[in-house]
Amino acid sequence: MSKTASIGLAPSSTLFARLMATIDRLLTASARIAVRNGDLPRFGL
Repeated sequence: MSKTASIGLAPSSTLFARLMATIDRLLTASARIAVRNGDLPRFGL
């Protein structure tokens, strides 16, 4: 028997989650720029 044990853990952030986080950051930055310019921010994609 092996004296070591391994635990299979799921990755904390999947590729899809990272993609969604990147899109969220871009939309947030766009909304902040729009507010700073006095415009209404566009919501969503």
